[in-house]
Amino acid sequence: MATVARLVTCVDIDGDVESRTQLSVSARLVAELSDGGHVVLLGDRGWSSSISHTSEAILDIWTHTSLEDISETARMVVGPDEPPADRSREDMAADHWASLRETLERHGITADVVKLRHLPHDVVPSARLLARIGHG
Repeated sequence: MATVARLVTCVDIDGDVESRTQLSVSARLVAELSDGGHVVLLGDRGWSSSISHTSEAILDIWTHTSLEDISETARMVVGPDEPPADRSREDMAADHWASLRETLERHGITADVVKLRHLPHDVVPSARLLARIGHG
């Protein structure tokens, strides 16, 4: 039986690739399985950022954004949501990991929440995104 080997967040440009003032990225969290398969855990995440205008300091929001910034933000947007006033971060994290486990179970994959939380989590940018931020 396949097990979850690692978590991968795939990030790509979402929106106008030519905009110099608007950055929009889609993020998809995938469980990579020991048999080479994968299960999409979250396919509806992403974020946007904008600047009101370019300047000498920032000619293009995309090339001003580092791969490290994108990776950090990607891990955040596929992670547990921020808690409302009546819930704790721990509650939100528990719900998040339980939901991911349930998604895996619907695909016939048994997973332990504690092990899921400690798996390697890599961020894999698309070639298109890498090229747009100047890493391609």
